Amino acid sequence: MKFGILVNEGPFTHQASDSAYQFASAALKKGHEITRVFFYHDGVNNSTKLADPPSDDRSLVKLWSEMAEKHGVELIVCVAAAMRRGINDDVLEAGFQISGLGQLIEAGIEADRLVTFGD
Repeated sequence: MKFGILVNEGPFTHQASDSAYQFASAALKKGHEITRVFFYHDGVNNSTKLADPPSDDRSLVKLWSEMAEKHGVELIVCVAAAMRRGINDDVLEAGFQISGLGQLIEAGIEADRLVTFGD
């Protein structure tokens, strides 16, 4: 099955980011395909390499980046939401790219299911 994922919450303010990552990881382990992860609203905060959690805390930014590298998962950051939060290409972690809402629409069309995490 092909899944598209929409993440609407940041990595440190809501459980949605953790849940989205765990869902994507489990789906990949079961042999499913993640066509695209689209980060929207505060979810764009999952993309910035400026996040520097304590060494004993998980780093969802790095985990998403590693998933993109290992499995070829597209990590798309909404341009409008990113600009509102001061995120641009200079601060993106490896594997993330900025694009428009058309990428979210396309993910919904190409995937068998679009799963949303966060409000």
